[in-house]
Order: sequence, then structure tokens, then C-alpha cells
Amino acid sequence: MNAPFRTQPHRDAARPALTVLIAAPRGFCAGVDRAIEIVERALAKYGAPVYVRHEIVHNRHVVEALKAQGAIFVEELDEVPDDAPVVFSAHGVPKAVPAEAERRKLLYVDATCPLVSKVHRQAERQIEKGQHIVFIGHAGHPEVIGTMGQVPDGMMTLIENVEDVARLPFGADENLSFLSQTTLSVDDTREIVAALHARYPRIVAPKAEDICYATSNRQAAVKRIAPASDLVLVIGAPNSSNSIRLVEVAQRLGTTARLIQHADDIDPAWLDGVGTLGLTAGASAPESLVRQVIARLGELREVLEEPVVATEEKMVFKLPRQLVD
Repeated sequence: MNAPFRTQPHRDAARPALTVLIAAPRGFCAGVDRAIEIVERALAKYGAPVYVRHEIVHNRHVVEALKAQGAIFVEELDEVPDDAPVVFSAHGVPKAVPAEAERRKLLYVDATCPLVSKVHRQAERQIEKGQHIVFIGHAGHPEVIGTMGQVPDGMMTLIENVEDVARLPFGADENLSFLSQTTLSVDDTREIVAALHARYPRIVAPKAEDICYATSNRQAAVKRIAPASDLVLVIGAPNSSNSIRLVEVAQRLGTTARLIQHADDIDPAWLDGVGTLGLTAGASAPESLVRQVIARLGELREVLEEPVVATEEKMVFKLPRQLVD
């Protein structure tokens, strides 16, 4: 006798729909693309191992992938053997680092993002003009350490917020200029700059905004998706400045936002009562992580993807000459 026919329930019918607003642009920027390619090309040209001073970019998945290819990550140059090539991270390094590499006759490749290098050159020019630099940034961040290491000690003062402006010890007529970290909140930095101009009307601004195009674009994209979302997920590392800023941008607009490193971080309880979810990724997070997150959401809910494009990016940076065939 044939078994009785039983209708199998449709897997998606039992799950409520979840609209996922996917921000664009998101993920890798031109500087990150360039830095990763530099390590990969160095491995192809010089062979493994290639040493990398600090994380090439702030993303564990990128670092682990490069380790698998033969990259060795170290904190300082004294961990690098004399006969091994070394790459400097995208965040930039103090002048003392390449000086030490040259003294030791190390073969080094500088993967500093060109937009960070631009800030370094501005700092040098401002010092040449006798200006004391007020630098807007986050203490301890590698980019801040690298930029402050471009000028003599005592010639640059770090501030992190508007309150720090009021504590600056300089007179109104002092010869001052300012610069900023490239991965800051656009809105917070605008407030700090306004406070600097109010207290120091003669302070000299950089010729162009220091916050990089990718940081600005990703924050603009979050501003597009956050008001329409019940929850925003930002894929990025906890030590990634630009990723943390994306969380803050969404929260400032009144939307709950969470930083996750990968799909496994998602707690299904976060989706309770959520009909629309915003999704983006910091500038050092690969697109593969975005697809993994969407796949995980698809296991929990019936996902309807909806791209939200704030702008298109076409920026490409040249590679160092020593790695170009």
C-alpha cells in the first residue's frame, strides 16, 4: 500500500519577511584594495614569508587570509629578520619606522593609503610655515600615531572632541593650523572644526577635507538606510575606526545599530519585531562577509534584498613602482 500523501509545508511560508536595505557604497575602499594587493604582490615577487608591520587593514578575515599565503604580522621592525621583505600597513607609520628600515637596509614596501600620505605631506608643509598643528583624531589609533610621527615632538597637539578645544593652551593669535584623521565621523569633525574656528579665527585649515571619500560615502549611505530601518548591522572590526563611526551615525539617527565581525555574531533575538534591517560594511570588510551575513539572515527570515545607492565609487590608487612589472 502506498503511504498517504502528506503536503510538505513551504519552508519560507512560516517565516516573516525581512527587508534588508543594503548600503552602497560599502566594504573595501581603494586604499584597502591597494594595501591587500601590495602584500599579495610582495609574496608573489619575493616569496614567503613577507613580514607586515601591524595589521595591513583592520579586519581579522583579511589578515588570516594573507597569513595563509605566507604573510607574517609583527608589531615592530625588530621582529623582522635582516634579509626579509616588510610591508608597512595602510594606516601609515611614523618617519622613524622607514628610517630604521633604511638603517638596517631592509627591503620595505609602504602600503600607506595615499589619502593618509596626503595628510602627512600637509603636516610637513604646515610645520615648514611655523604653524603648530592641532590634530583631530582618536588617541592610540595607528593612523594618529603615524601622522603625529611625521613632525618633531611638541609640534602637534591631539584633540578628540569639542570639549578638548576649550582646553587648548594657545592664545587667540598663535600661528595654528589643523588636520584630521581620515576615518572620523563627518558630523563630529564638523562640530570640532567649528569650535576651532570660533576660538581661533586665524587657524589655518587644510586645503581639502582630510576625511577620506570612502569614509564620507559610507556614512552618507548609512544616513540613507538608517531612518527606514528598525535595526542596522555594520560589518567591521572593533578596532576599525571607520566601522565604529558607521554604528554611531545610525545611532545618532535614532536607529538601533550593532557592530558585527561575521555572520555568527548575529543573535536571532535581535530580529524580534524587526521588519526592515539596514546592512553595511566598513572600508576594510570584504564583500564575502556581507554575503555570509545575508545568507545567515536568510536562515532566520525570508529575506528581500533592496540595494540603496548613495553614490558610486571609481577611485583606484597606483601601486608602488617596485611591485609593478
